[in-house]
Amino acid sequence: MKRTLSLIMENEPGALSRVVGLFSQRGYNIETLTVAPTEDETISRLTLTTSGDDRVLEQITKQLNKLIDVIKVLDLTEKTHIERELMLIKVRAEGEQRAEVKRCVDIFRGAIVDVLPDVYVIQLAGSSSKLDAFIEAMSEAGILEVARTGIAGIARGAKAFRV
Repeated sequence: MKRTLSLIMENEPGALSRVVGLFSQRGYNIETLTVAPTEDETISRLTLTTSGDDRVLEQITKQLNKLIDVIKVLDLTEKTHIERELMLIKVRAEGEQRAEVKRCVDIFRGAIVDVLPDVYVIQLAGSSSKLDAFIEAMSEAGILEVARTGIAGIARGAKAFRV
């Protein structure tokens, strides 16, 4: 079962390393990881996705809460939430294929952010499944490179996840 966890943690050297170390020491995998400072530069928000059964995920949450740098842990999967991921993808676009790639970018509500005579760099934001579908649609065009950010997530509603 895939889970999305959001952590509020101290923005201190080594804090991220301790979170990642906790996962590797116990043999858990981090599928995606996104971290950045919040409006308070002393606090960072980390969003990660991982997989496991309920027992494993309960154990992960308990262990994360024990880390000194971690202030709060929230399992976004249990709440209605919004997830987005950003992708930059470089595709071959030559001749008649250019119009087809541009049409596909428009359908997926992406943006062409760099244009060369035979290559487009496309920016696309959305759910992971949307980005996966775009990659599949571009496979015939010839994908040269893909860079994805990992998931950023936030719970819906007026209640805020803060310190």
